[in-house]
Amino acid sequence: MKQKQFGGLSPEFTNFDKSKVVILPVPFDATSTWIKGADKGPEALIAASANMELFDINSDSEVYKIGIHTADAVHERKSPEKMVKEVQNIVTQLLKKKKFPVILGGEHSVSIGAINAMAEYYKDKDLTILQFDAHADMRQSYEGSKYNHACVMARAAEVAPIVQVGIRSMSVEESHDIEDSRVFYADVVTDTSNKTWMYDFLNKLTKNVYITIDLDAFDPSIMPATGTPEPGGLKWYPMLELLRKVNDNTNIVGFDVVELCPMKYNKAPDFLAAKLVYHLLTYKFGPQR
Repeated sequence: MKQKQFGGLSPEFTNFDKSKVVILPVPFDATSTWIKGADKGPEALIAASANMELFDINSDSEVYKIGIHTADAVHERKSPEKMVKEVQNIVTQLLKKKKFPVILGGEHSVSIGAINAMAEYYKDKDLTILQFDAHADMRQSYEGSKYNHACVMARAAEVAPIVQVGIRSMSVEESHDIEDSRVFYADVVTDTSNKTWMYDFLNKLTKNVYITIDLDAFDPSIMPATGTPEPGGLKWYPMLELLRKVNDNTNIVGFDVVELCPMKYNKAPDFLAAKLVYHLLTYKFGPQR
């Protein structure tokens, strides 16, 4: 079946050679440990995107005109090791062709291949992996695999510095491995009376930043459609403000949005995820404020 295009864009704006952005769907859900369904996430996000307005009110722009090509989905559905390698190979080729990669999960393990590709491509340049997540994801291994979705940031930390935002759940083993000065916990980030942490956060980032967004970083009141929801997360506009500030202060080199588990009777989370992707692309490629 022919891959549907993000935004429901016409061929004029989805030609691979002319597009600045390439979206890679990775419908993988083999290692998730509670609510299944993240393999349906890319399809649901892309379907929602076809029904959203493509004019951005705040920037008075239509960023889709830079060209957004949605590639064929990654095929591997069972082996996390094979999936990671496939994603890494594809993202490496996209970077060599000067494309801006956006990966759609799928569970969070899909990020590992993209992070490996980024770390190799930017090995002689400053690169930080910025994680928005409810969970630390710092287990060295889980359920017999070091490529489990609970291990993604442990793998990331092996290849680049990491910064973690929105964390509010971890195991005792993970608490021994994290670097507290590079973790911005949810209770601090969501405290609207205190913004001093923001300066420390931005100073932790290097010139180049790859962003990995687990949708459970959001509060489940606005994003219930995840595999492991946690109370006390980020709301919509504070998240957008954070992403704007990251874009204003660094060079975002790519990003992923993962762990969308679509709900049968509530499509709002699908639209939130689609709008999040489009907003971040607008910050990156739209008019500079």
